Amino acid sequence: MDSVNRRDFMRQAACAVAAATALPPALATAADTAAPVKAAVARRTLGSSGLSCTRLGLGTGTRAWNKDSAQIRAGRDTFLNTLTRAYEQGIRYFDVSDSYGSHQYLRDAMAASGMKREDMFILTKSQSKTADAIRADLDRMRKEVDTDYFDVVLLHCMTAGDWPQQMAGCMDVLSEAQQKGIIKAKGVSCHHLQALEAAADSDWVDILLGRINPYGTHMDGTREEITGVLGRARTNGKGVIGMKILGEGKHAGEKEACIRFAMEQECLDAFVIGFLNPAEVDDIVSLMDKTTVG
Repeated sequence: MDSVNRRDFMRQAACAVAAATALPPALATAADTAAPVKAAVARRTLGSSGLSCTRLGLGTGTRAWNKDSAQIRAGRDTFLNTLTRAYEQGIRYFDVSDSYGSHQYLRDAMAASGMKREDMFILTKSQSKTADAIRADLDRMRKEVDTDYFDVVLLHCMTAGDWPQQMAGCMDVLSEAQQKGIIKAKGVSCHHLQALEAAADSDWVDILLGRINPYGTHMDGTREEITGVLGRARTNGKGVIGMKILGEGKHAGEKEACIRFAMEQECLDAFVIGFLNPAEVDDIVSLMDKTTVG
């Protein structure tokens, strides 16, 4: 827990104690026995964006490309049940992407299970390279999810240090969409160290999605390099979200170490994991509750 969140926690705890002592005995007893907030679903502020999300997000792009993913290959019913289970567990951050083909699945899960859009934090991504293309993406993707807005739209999979110059047209479109309320925040997901460094220092970036785990698997540099850059991004006011926490499943057998590592990183506001079935959601939510971070 970072120092700001620790201070927030202590203030909230003090207020709760004061409120409980002021309540009639029956109500005070009920307050005392109320279930604590699960670690996975605690709300986390994303930098200076003004947005917050649950600490754990549900990812939909495991081994994904060309509108296909391990989640889709697991079968429609399993995918929808996994999305629904995450919502039932209190997860409100749902990470989708045009290239994952996951928009319609989230839409159908929302319609079938009664998920409340106003309670959800939906982050999606576009790989378009021109202003006209990404403008069309915004209209199409909103229809695919059946939503008027996205909380975050990212330029997907930046791999060059000069992406701010290459993607200037797309950046202008997302800035315009943010002003119109079509999106609430904008940013990038990065797959190269130089791209990550550029994002950390870019005034345009609100939200940064970076690859991080304790083993260096599918990362863009050493553990020290990545935590350093992400820490700089956070200092610069970016909302920082970690991905590849389990190394795209390679370290499922070391999940305890991976989760502890992610929860210990002051450079991360939140992190996302790609779940393939409801049991995996339950497992990680439970594990986070058992993980004590000093």
